[in-house]
Amino acid sequence: MALHRKMAALMRWAPDVAVISECARPDILAARGGPEFAPDKCVWVGENVNKGLGVFGFGETGVALARPHKGFLRHIAPVAITGAMTFNLLAVWAQNASGLTNRKHQLGPLRRALNAYGDFIGSRTIIGGDLNNNVFWDRPGWRVNHAAAVARLEAHGLVSAYHERMGEAQGSETLPTLYWRDRKKDGPRYHIDYAFLPQAWLAAIRRFEVGSFEEWCVKGLSDHAPLLLDLDPDLID
Repeated sequence: MALHRKMAALMRWAPDVAVISECARPDILAARGGPEFAPDKCVWVGENVNKGLGVFGFGETGVALARPHKGFLRHIAPVAITGAMTFNLLAVWAQNASGLTNRKHQLGPLRRALNAYGDFIGSRTIIGGDLNNNVFWDRPGWRVNHAAAVARLEAHGLVSAYHERMGEAQGSETLPTLYWRDRKKDGPRYHIDYAFLPQAWLAAIRRFEVGSFEEWCVKGLSDHAPLLLDLDPDLID
């Protein structure tokens, strides 16, 4: 929320591409004193103009909504990325606990997106964002279980950058990405934000980082800590 007030913090990470959940539409951002983005520098999807999913390109990086876009998945954006690297990005803000999803009987937004965008997901695809899930919450027989989504992603050849770099199992994450509810370091904490990339690209990772509680929560920027994934394009076929 209120991205127009947080751009300086975002730009300190010098992103080429940023996936932002709970993001106002770009024209709303500009009207509130934020930056104006050229059409090839932003993709935004959603119904609430103050709270959607945004994908932004910076520098020489361009972004474009891929077609066909499945609008019924209101916070999933298939985006074609151009620039130093050309690849497909499936940006996700999964609202698994919303009234639209019965966790026991229905697939969550990510699993539905994997079905809907099967042709979009190839060997040059990154899937990332707020997946709003963790195997910590999995229950026998529930269709929204995160382990099932991870297995589907692995079937596409995609692995989690965090788990590969940290050597940790799903559900055993030592670094949270959400300091929920009271935003305290010792309060409810969960790892629910992810970046899945082709397994063949692991060797191209120059830097992977989870933002700190002190930088993002103490300063009142967000209850989420962002992920940074830096890839060397020269090491990617």
